Parts: sequence; structure tokens; C-alpha cells
Amino acid sequence: MPARRVPAIPALAALLAAAALAGCAPQSGGSPSSSAPSAAALSGSPAATPSATPTAVPSSAPPPSPAAAQPKPAAPSASRPTPTAVPAPATRLALSVSAPGGRLSLVRGGAAQEFGITLRNGNTRAYGHLVLAFQMEILLHREGDVPASGDAFVLERRDPATGAWRAAPLRIANDALPATLLQGGTPLARDAVRTERFRLRALKAGATGSTPLMVTLVDTDTDSRVGSLSLPATTTRG
Repeated sequence: MPARRVPAIPALAALLAAAALAGCAPQSGGSPSSSAPSAAALSGSPAATPSATPTAVPSSAPPPSPAAAQPKPAAPSASRPTPTAVPAPATRLALSVSAPGGRLSLVRGGAAQEFGITLRNGNTRAYGHLVLAFQMEILLHREGDVPASGDAFVLERRDPATGAWRAAPLRIANDALPATLLQGGTPLARDAVRTERFRLRALKAGATGSTPLMVTLVDTDTDSRVGSLSLPATTTRG
């Protein structure tokens, strides 16, 4: 008599119980449905793992503009202040005289003595009409002097254009020369320099002694003196 086959009920029941326990166990971060064993797990064959496809996440920042990519120019450094030109100091008209030995040594009836008068204008103003005026005080006669019937001295000015000597006014007096008596004159620009040549001669007759030759520069446009000097002079008998 053939043996009876006992159904494998206990083994099947054990497998179902294990599956139930696995389904009831808590899973962290997963859903209940994902905790159930798949058919591949039950059958013992390896499960295929799907590959994750990366998803491009759009950036919220806009792309840099070409202007932003270029470096900013350096800020200009503070330049040094331009120095202010200092104005030239004010200068005024000056008068000077030059003569051999710094004086005139005249002899009655002798040769004339030359001297120069230099006009050096400043930067303050220009002049339209300037006149050089010459004056000597009266000499007292000494013993042996020959009295003069007219002028005892002759003053001459050298013409710069021709080189000729021409008579120039010479006042013999002991008072001051009034500026209002003079007229005309020559111009003198700013910073201009001019030298005029003169010569003085003592005639044969006249008093002897020492008296300065006084030189005054007069602006005839304003009737005012703008410069003065004196040149020592001595006159002796020949």
C-alpha cells in the first residue's frame, strides 16, 4: 500500500507569517507600500535597481553682463593744486647819473665834461611826456674872477639820431624850478630804459667855486616831479 503524502502546510504557514511580520515592521522615511517584499525577493532572484536621472535645476541668478565682467577703472587720484603765479613786485621810475669820477671838474674856458642820465621806468605805469630839467645855483665871485656879461655855462645834449650836440636849457637860480614852466617831452614805456648824454662847459668869464648840477625829471602831463638827483660840480680858473 503506497504511503500517503503529507501536505507541507507548516512550511507555507511559516513563510506567510514571516511576510506578515516584515510588512508590519516600521520603515524610516518610507511609505508602507514600499516595505512589502517584491516577488523577486520572494523568488530569490535579484531585483533590478533603476538608475536615477539627474534633473537640471535652473539657477535664479542672472548671467553676468559683459559690462560687469570688465574691471572698474581706478578712481583718479587727487591732483596737486596748480601753484598760483606770484605777481611781480611793483617797481617805479628811477633816475641815475654817471660821470667820470662821479663829479664834474670844470675849468673856465676849458673842455666840456660829459655825463649820462639814465631813465629806468618800472612796471607801474607808462609816461607820455617826460622832460629833464637842469639847474645850478648862483656862484659868488671870488678875487680874480672875471665877471660874466652873459651865461657862464653852456649845457648841450647829444642827439641820438644824428650824434650832434645841441644846446639844452640850463637854469641858474637859487629857488626851486616850477614844474608848470616845462612843456612837451618824450614818452617812456613800462620797464623801458633810456640813457641820454649831456655835456657841460664853463665859459672863460664867470665865477668859480663849487655848486651841484641839479637834475629834475618832470611829467608835463601832470606837472609833477617824478625823479631828481644832483651831480657835484667844481669850477676853477684856467
